[in-house]
Amino acid sequence: MNEGTLHEYKEVIATCKTLFAKKTHDYGTAWRILRLPSITDQLYIKAQRIRSVQEKGVQKVDDPIKDEFIGIINYCIIAMIQLSLKESEKMDMTFQELEPLYDQAANETFELLQNKNHDYGEAWREMRVSSITDIILMKLLRVKQIEDNKGKTLASEGVKANYQDMINYAVFCLIKINKLHL
Repeated sequence: MNEGTLHEYKEVIATCKTLFAKKTHDYGTAWRILRLPSITDQLYIKAQRIRSVQEKGVQKVDDPIKDEFIGIINYCIIAMIQLSLKESEKMDMTFQELEPLYDQAANETFELLQNKNHDYGEAWREMRVSSITDIILMKLLRVKQIEDNKGKTLASEGVKANYQDMINYAVFCLIKINKLHL
């Protein structure tokens, strides 16, 4: 992986983590009440809004599309944290308790990116943000199907791998969007 990608990726994740910490301060861990399908639906809402704005070319709500991609990253990390805490019923957690779990999810996802980037090169740099958005939506539909199948797959990766792919695709979109606004 080239140094530019490494730096850009880490910058995006740092921005997401900072927002996660602030929202944890503001809202606590209210998201702990969510079952995975509810998180998947929240992700779907964000991705569908991005696609809708892309198709219409106009948005009527001021929230920037960039923020939706950050939300996708953080909700995917929340889903991964929920997976790791499925045996715990603890609802209230501090950011200090969550930070290592956030970092673990982000680091595992970054390792996956490094392996895929090695095999695919940086093909994502030639992709359109709209195409990457469609891929995120496809991954969400896959997760919904896996959830509807009670987590059972015959030949496919599980939900965690799909969350990781969505994180990486959302990071790619933010890198591309940041380049456009320089």
